[in-house]
Amino acid sequence: MKIFPFLAGLVFYLTFASAAFADMHKGLEAAKAGDYGAAIAIFRPLAEQGNADAQFYLGQMYRRGLGVAQDDVEAIRLFRLSATQGNAKAGFNLGWMYSRGFGVNKDWPTAIRWFRTAAEKGDANAQYNLGLIYDEGQEVGRDFAKAFEWYSRAAEQGIAGAQYNIGWFYHKGLHVVQDNTEAVQWFRKAADQGNPNAQSNLGVMYARGWGITVDFVEAYKWGGLGSANGNDNGTKVRDYVAGKMTPEEIAEAEKRIRDWRRTQ
Repeated sequence: MKIFPFLAGLVFYLTFASAAFADMHKGLEAAKAGDYGAAIAIFRPLAEQGNADAQFYLGQMYRRGLGVAQDDVEAIRLFRLSATQGNAKAGFNLGWMYSRGFGVNKDWPTAIRWFRTAAEKGDANAQYNLGLIYDEGQEVGRDFAKAFEWYSRAAEQGIAGAQYNIGWFYHKGLHVVQDNTEAVQWFRKAADQGNPNAQSNLGVMYARGWGITVDFVEAYKWGGLGSANGNDNGTKVRDYVAGKMTPEEIAEAEKRIRDWRRTQ
């Protein structure tokens, strides 16, 4: 049976791609098991053949010094190779390293360019960082509308910091109509993921009755969780409501804290 050259090339490519996928899986399993030498032995030849995923994971290993000497310059090289082929995670890592000057001179315009490239491809961490850049006016004009847009994209993908910031925007009425009910919903999403700022703010909302019915037991619970995670405001709200609670209510709040921790 005659096989046209294009089809023959396609068959070869699919076979190669399938083999590369299997090797990538083996490499990831080796890395997960802590066998970094085996992982590198798999990733390196694939990276040299131009596999963007292998380039990204090998870059991660150089960045973190796993199985190789830590080398940010080599990590940058590999991330760039991967990112130019469209790997969004590599693009985010490039942005992060340029924003901090790891392996390169600190360069915010280049960092923002890579964050944007990765964010537009759907990388949630890049979306969150781009939101922070517009929120804080880092090398760009401060723009709450753009910050809210990128926070929203990241928040919908489950980034707790973005969810907290969306809640803050609603609480303060930044770019959106002030809405404490909506703020509570977003604070809760982030708090349930362990974000201490969101936990503390959710405690405040319960203590003040902002966007939700006053509930000192829940205020103590969330303030206590935020406090345990290092947030001073959490300590303040917990101690504030404790002075207004009965011993039985405090015991119930402590029980809810323990119950919440068991679910994590």
